[in-house]
Amino acid sequence: MLMAGLNLRRMFRDRTNLFFVIVAPFLLILVLGQLYGGGQQLRLGVVSGPGAAAERLAGMLGSGGRVVVERLPDEAALRTAVERGRLHAGVVIPGSGPVRHLVRANDHRSHETGAWVRSIVRQEAARGQSGLEVRVTTSGTTPFPEGLSAYAISAPSLLLMFTFLTSLTAALGLVETRARGVTARLSAGPTPLRTIVAGEAAGRIAIALFQSLLIMVGSMALFGVSWGDPVGSLAVVTAFSLVGGGAAMLLGASFRTPGPPISLALVLGLGLSAMGGATIPLESFSGTMRTLAYLTPHAWGYDAFARLIRHDASLMGVLPQLGVLLAAAAVLFALGVWRLRRALSG
Repeated sequence: MLMAGLNLRRMFRDRTNLFFVIVAPFLLILVLGQLYGGGQQLRLGVVSGPGAAAERLAGMLGSGGRVVVERLPDEAALRTAVERGRLHAGVVIPGSGPVRHLVRANDHRSHETGAWVRSIVRQEAARGQSGLEVRVTTSGTTPFPEGLSAYAISAPSLLLMFTFLTSLTAALGLVETRARGVTARLSAGPTPLRTIVAGEAAGRIAIALFQSLLIMVGSMALFGVSWGDPVGSLAVVTAFSLVGGGAAMLLGASFRTPGPPISLALVLGLGLSAMGGATIPLESFSGTMRTLAYLTPHAWGYDAFARLIRHDASLMGVLPQLGVLLAAAAVLFALGVWRLRRALSG
């Protein structure tokens, strides 16, 4: 525990870490939350049939400041505009029969219009306009449930990215202690080698846990993000922190000078995050890219959080993802401990 606290204090001696560890994650959650739809206007295409009821409903759909309505000539043009992303969603209002709401299954903002459309239809039905009902049409299953906060999409992804990136960049501390001969002096003294190795491992885990818990608690307080089942979410955070700590242990034990590990930390931290769906939602990946994404721990963490936050899964529902993350952590720590013991005894 002493060495874990020492590693945390060492990380914050560099004032720039205060920004990148504490401030930057929340700025990006805010920016990406806005990008995913928080506060942005929704573009809704409308094809209106004949009749006063249909025309009134079309006008009411554009009555709020959140939704901008664009009229289209027919359903084919509407479907094309929605599929290509020019419109977030579409509504077909026939002269008689149900109202059809067209959405894209992989677009969070597309599904935000559903609540608005249904609320307007209910209002019009209450006014005595008979025969109005909504039929929602999607292609496949929706990964973004209705009402999901845009920040609940960005926060888990950025937790994964920053936890891994901060862990890798903090591996520089292990390189510096070895370069200055601190660990060599400790190992030459009465302190057992296993105690030194365990302390360094605890320090790597402490940094990863600090970063991930900071983002989790901060996003709840600042953006109202719900992380789902608390036991499941804490288990995922712990497992992914172990992965980050193990990767940092291996990286820090493999080099004697700070240049290479810093470069590798940035390349691996950002590259694996992008590949694993921590910068662009995994649902937007093609089939091949999505398969490759699961070669990274980020994709397994992303999948676990998606189940917990979007689909109300419990700890039992994310056991496969936890198993993969813990296995990856075990391999990384085994290699890191082996490499550090070899470096200290050599």
